[in-house]
Amino acid sequence: MTPVPMTSASSVIGGIDLSLGRMLPLLERLGNPQRKVPPVIHVTGTNGKGSTIAFLRAMLEAAGKRVHVYTSPCLVRVNENFRLGGPGGGVLVSDAELADALAECKTANGDAPITLFELETAAAFVLFARHPADMLLLEVGLGGRLDATNVIDRPLASIVTPVSMDHAEFLGDTLEKIAGEKAGIFRKGVPAVIAPQVSAVSAVLERHAEKARASLHVAGQHWHANVENGRLVYSDEQGLFDLPPPKLFGRHQFDNAGTAIAALRAAGVRVPIKAVEQGLMRAEWPARLQRLATGPLAARAPAGAEIWLDGGHNAEGGRAIAAALGDLEERVSRPLVLVVGMLANKDRDGFLRNFTGLVRRVFGVRIKRENGAPAGDIAAAAQSAGMPADAAESIEDALAAIARLGFDPSPRILITGSLYLAGEVLAANGTAPV
Repeated sequence: MTPVPMTSASSVIGGIDLSLGRMLPLLERLGNPQRKVPPVIHVTGTNGKGSTIAFLRAMLEAAGKRVHVYTSPCLVRVNENFRLGGPGGGVLVSDAELADALAECKTANGDAPITLFELETAAAFVLFARHPADMLLLEVGLGGRLDATNVIDRPLASIVTPVSMDHAEFLGDTLEKIAGEKAGIFRKGVPAVIAPQVSAVSAVLERHAEKARASLHVAGQHWHANVENGRLVYSDEQGLFDLPPPKLFGRHQFDNAGTAIAALRAAGVRVPIKAVEQGLMRAEWPARLQRLATGPLAARAPAGAEIWLDGGHNAEGGRAIAAALGDLEERVSRPLVLVVGMLANKDRDGFLRNFTGLVRRVFGVRIKRENGAPAGDIAAAAQSAGMPADAAESIEDALAAIARLGFDPSPRILITGSLYLAGEVLAANGTAPV
């Protein structure tokens, strides 16, 4: 499948402009397709949104449900953002059907100003309204209160995954301000499922949920997800379950899986425990500690090396990745090398500090975007954090440089820092999401 061409229009606003003032009139002209979609679970947060949705989808599909999914951003093709539910699992929307839905939305919008994300979200509602399904898993693009997805009157549940500093220029320069924007998806009488949070964030979310008269389902209060002997032990007032570990790697994925289970139970969605177990073991989410074992890019790594890919790009995401790598090191010790590419507006220092003491060498690379940070700047940030670092012209050059270092045993290589970089890697490796 080739990427859907996104032709420009004079009415399309570049960049990010949070508002519902354009979205609601467009949906009205389209016949309000958002009111004709299947029951919705709405998901916001800073980190873990996609993984939580991956667990939800896997559990629901294991229970025989048809599940639509809307996520962003895409890694390689815009089609990845639109998954249509079907028997035995969903499929990415076809080029032709996506192009048709986007054209319908552009025509309905006319010359009125609109952002690209708003057009895509409107097209998602059009697509999901046309195809019968049992559930729609809807990911917020940015923030919550003014996000284009925040037009669902009464979802089954509203989820807030861990909130941390990111997109401060749009959401606010404190955790409390950002949490307030995320809480904008809460609705009266709708379960507000709150993942593990720092105390300042929890206080804001709980206050907003109470103001909205949403029912609270808070991690550590109303439900618990713990790791015991390598397994996920989930408990709430309805019972306790000893479950297999999630397929997605990292301690943070136990929290994401627990959040998914809590949301289904809070929403009253009946999923057999067998389907929950199967969902935990089947869930997939590209570029979240994804192992690249084959492919032309993987073949460039030193013989016997491990290559891992993660799109984490903020300080808290870096902390979760570093903790997972520490767990890997305890199991099988290998020299760790990072290949890092980031956008210029991201907190390089905060992200990289998480890896101090774990890493033998860092290679900075530049993402192929206008606002990609120079490779030398990334290397300098790593050096400031106490890690040996160099700049590389490309991922391929970084892998060649790693091979020349002659590590014994072969290294563990993590490519990280941006979902845009992850998309470049998956495209070059021939392993785009399907």
